[in-house]
This record gives sequence, structure tokens and C-alpha cells, in this order.
Amino acid sequence: SSGRARESGRRASGPGAAMGANKVVQKSKEAKMKAAMAGGRSKKKKWSKGKVKEKLANMVMFDKATYDKLLKEIPKAKLITPSVVSERLKVNGSVARAAIRHLEEKGLIAHVGEKHHAQMIYTRKVGGEGGD
Repeated sequence: SSGRARESGRRASGPGAAMGANKVVQKSKEAKMKAAMAGGRSKKKKWSKGKVKEKLANMVMFDKATYDKLLKEIPKAKLITPSVVSERLKVNGSVARAAIRHLEEKGLIAHVGEKHHAQMIYTRKVGGEGGD
């Protein structure tokens, strides 16, 4: 019988012992919840905030300097897409799309592959100016 007593003594000192037999009085729901959370891991896992992407303060219109830069630099680029224009000139995506259409009308850039309204991929005009 002494072996059995030792066993039960061991069991009571386990991690579950703190949850059960410490209070005989009926616990409130909050206390029960707290006890349930305490079992196993002592701290509730906090969600990480994740990476905070810094806000891009892109312009929504062209000023003179940016427009000149557009006419000078963009037609020299090998790949011209709204994202490239937006990144280079720090303008809004919609402004970049309009700029690309404007450059195409001027004949400064050429469309790549089959034309598609959503996927605007352009390149510099071949033979226009010898870049690279």
C-alpha cells in the first residue's frame, strides 16, 4: 500500500495539481478561464505585430521637374511598367499608367508582345537612341 501512496503523491505534485485541488469553493468563470490558460504554458501567446510597411507618399500629379524626368529617363529604361514608373518617379499608380499612355502616343516607347489593357509592358523604342 505504501507504493500506491507514493504514486498518488507523485501525481499530485505534477503540473495539473495547481489547477484542481487548491480551491474547493466554486470559482468564478474568469478564475476558471485564468486557470485553464495557466495550465501548460504559463503565458498566452501574443500575436506578433508583423512587419509594418511604411506608407508611400507618392504624388498624384506631375510637377514640372517630374514630368521632365519622365520624358528624359523612362524612355531609356529597358522595362517600362506602371510599377517601374511609379517607383522611379514616386508617383501614384494611376498617374504612372497615364504617363505610359502619354509616352506611347508621343512614340517614345514601344509595346511588348500582344497589347493588353491590364498588363502594360513597354520597352524603349529600338533604334531610337542607343542606350546601354
